[in-house]
Amino acid sequence: MDKPRITIAIDGFSSCGKSTMAKALARHIGYIYIDSGAMYRAVTLYCLDHGLIDGDTVNTTALLPLMNDIQIDFRPDARSGKTHTFLNGRDVEQEIRSMRVSDKVSPVSAIPFVRTAMVAAQQKMGERKGIVMDGRDIGTTVFPHAELKIFVTASAETRAQRRVDELRAKGVEVDFDEVVANINKRDHIDQTRKESPLRKADDAILLDNSHMTIEAQDKWLIDRYEETIKKLQY
Repeated sequence: MDKPRITIAIDGFSSCGKSTMAKALARHIGYIYIDSGAMYRAVTLYCLDHGLIDGDTVNTTALLPLMNDIQIDFRPDARSGKTHTFLNGRDVEQEIRSMRVSDKVSPVSAIPFVRTAMVAAQQKMGERKGIVMDGRDIGTTVFPHAELKIFVTASAETRAQRRVDELRAKGVEVDFDEVVANINKRDHIDQTRKESPLRKADDAILLDNSHMTIEAQDKWLIDRYEETIKKLQY
């Protein structure tokens, strides 16, 4: 019997490793991976490059008519084979991971018309099942009927150290305390915004990966996937 194809939604706090685990799971089960957070980061980069952000204030009046000019898509990198984010035809995968973008992505993500546009784009991408998508509101807003929902959390200090290690591995030197402050700031904005706040869906399975190895985490996810498939088959 062929396995049914499902939608898998992985939500949680910033720097919990959602993208890493979602990509690994998608590769293992032969699904398509969609990085919803990269889409919001791409919009944030567009805003920064066009002078639409002053402090933590976004010029929404100027941004609204420009939304139709923002085209985001995902393409495999010819060298690594990994999926890269493209903004209006330009590879911005490295730029959107910078602290410059990280520090401003939450205010941009909280804008209702930005979220509406991104959710519509994500739902369009996921019409054919067989996808793994991670973000902040995938199981609550984008795919509320997803067959498998995971909510990931970890301590702020653990997440900050992971972020520091990731950036330093790329040759970007950052201050640990600055990263902790950025994570706490993003958590507050994500949880208190009016439009699609970050929260655990009632039917989501909680994963605290503060003290888990990547291998243990990956096995845990595969086990949850297999359990879900068995329930649907019988």
